[in-house]
Amino acid sequence: MNSKLLLGILAVVVLIIIVAALLATQRQPQQTPAPQPPTQSITSPTATPPQTATPTPSPSPTAAKVKIRIWGPWSGDEYQYFKVVLDEYQKTHPNVEFEYVTRRAEEISQILPTQLEAHVAPADVIFTSFGWFVTEMAKRGHLVDLTSVINEKDYVPGILDSVKYDGKIWAAPFTIWLKPGFWYRKSFFKIHGLSEPKTWDEFVALLSKMKEIKGLKAPIASGDGVGWPLSDVTEAFIIAYAGPDVFNGIINRSVKFNDSRVVAVFRDRIYPLLKEGDFGPPTEWTAAVQQWWKGEYGIYFMGTWILGMVENVSDVGFFPMPESRGVTGGTDYIIIPKYSPNVDAAVEFVKWLATKGQEVHSSTKAGKLPSWLKADPNMIWAPLRDVYSKTVGAGMQLLPDLDDTIGGDWQKLFWDQLKLLWVQPDKWREVVNTLAG
Repeated sequence: MNSKLLLGILAVVVLIIIVAALLATQRQPQQTPAPQPPTQSITSPTATPPQTATPTPSPSPTAAKVKIRIWGPWSGDEYQYFKVVLDEYQKTHPNVEFEYVTRRAEEISQILPTQLEAHVAPADVIFTSFGWFVTEMAKRGHLVDLTSVINEKDYVPGILDSVKYDGKIWAAPFTIWLKPGFWYRKSFFKIHGLSEPKTWDEFVALLSKMKEIKGLKAPIASGDGVGWPLSDVTEAFIIAYAGPDVFNGIINRSVKFNDSRVVAVFRDRIYPLLKEGDFGPPTEWTAAVQQWWKGEYGIYFMGTWILGMVENVSDVGFFPMPESRGVTGGTDYIIIPKYSPNVDAAVEFVKWLATKGQEVHSSTKAGKLPSWLKADPNMIWAPLRDVYSKTVGAGMQLLPDLDDTIGGDWQKLFWDQLKLLWVQPDKWREVVNTLAG
């Protein structure tokens, strides 16, 4: 084959290849690049969700944090019982933080007035047992009016009387302590076949039966110190057998101590029991607790705190002064200075403290009872449920402590005269006239 023919064949082949390549390119469909794996965000470990036509609602804003500053009387174990209350409130109010400082009522009455006069609130919520102090601060215009917060009919009768001024309520009540009546050992009563008296005659019969028990020094232990707690049992006699109105009259000086109704209590009730040896000799009151527990005495008139002084609270029984319509006791009142920067939060907290907060506090071993009548009695610390059901739970009027309320020189005179009466009962009339002033 000559060279010219060979070159011609090669040219034709090249031409055919070029045409075929061009035709193949025109028939090839346009391809989309293969999807690549998403690149992970530096700020978020998850892929951003696709946008939708309807935007996702924003989450509800969290309640603003607030700090409530508290001045209260409790420290040590007592504070731990109160802290249970604070912890319970925070379960439903996690935005609330508490700052607690121990301040006794005496200290508060000395330092708070100056700060309030300067329109400064050192605390948002303040506890004090002094009703007179509450009304004094209210008169000076320093407190938040709680009339719309506290429904008086929901509380133990009489508990708000000392914190009213100008027809308004200036403090909320908290749990109460009581000087409710006589304590006894259940085992002692069971062994000797004794039962709780409901009337005066049954009470006298109980004392007579106890005097027959071998080894008993006297039916009733007489706790003493400076004349207290002889004063407590005396007050209980006056409340039961002269009545709460007479008792209150002595306090506000509208009834003299030698009023015929008071005289009758000493002549017909207290004197005969002292003369017959139903009361033991005055003994330092904590020592008397131990003597009573050992069985040297049958019953002992004392406050609810006695439950924290015995070995076995389940062996302790209680009954009030027979036929009584009132009981002495007190509470820690709660006030809110109107200069607080957190008045709204403080009011909400105090409203809860005065209601559900009382249920929580009375369920602890603080030894306190609810003053809120709607409180569930089943939540009360078991050893105190019987006390509650027989006193304020039964409609008894809560009354202030006589000598603590009057105070001053008369209180000291009261104590001294009762110590005289206990060792020389025949001088009962002289005692009554001396206290009448």
